[in-house]
Amino acid sequence: MTGRFHGVGVGPGDPELITLKAARLIASADVVAYHAGVGKESNARRTAASLIPGTAAEEVLTYPVTTGATDHPGGYAGALADFYEESAARLAAHLDAGRDVVLLSEGDPLFYGSFMYMHDRLSERYETQIVPGVPAFAAAAAATAAPLVRQTDVLTVLPGTLPEPELARRLADTDA
Repeated sequence: MTGRFHGVGVGPGDPELITLKAARLIASADVVAYHAGVGKESNARRTAASLIPGTAAEEVLTYPVTTGATDHPGGYAGALADFYEESAARLAAHLDAGRDVVLLSEGDPLFYGSFMYMHDRLSERYETQIVPGVPAFAAAAAATAAPLVRQTDVLTVLPGTLPEPELARRLADTDA
């Protein structure tokens, strides 16, 4: 029997904002995996540290690059594609051995999260569950007591990687 694959959002960095379901899955995981930059601590792991059982194996999925500069023959996109394939293979080995794998995700797993790339590669082969997390923008709104939208306001989410003129154009067309 194969293990189950769980994408677990751990929220914006405050351990008290981890959901009860996420906490339960982390605490019972055979394997806890998380992404990290080269030479950097994983924010997701730091947030969930008190919940990770001492018996759990940990898989650190270290990004090969974090900016567009790389000497990979496929460029930045190629380096990341290879990284996600290799990471999926590492997690699949645990799943094939019958171990349940929890992949921690900052914020919410499907909101600009790296989990989605593992989901694309593993969800058709393994039983998969996604546990949402509190996204940073919701936590920021709560911390400042500033509503994101009211009544018929339109909320627009834009990636900061868009060219500045495109960001400005899209921001001009929205309420929040």
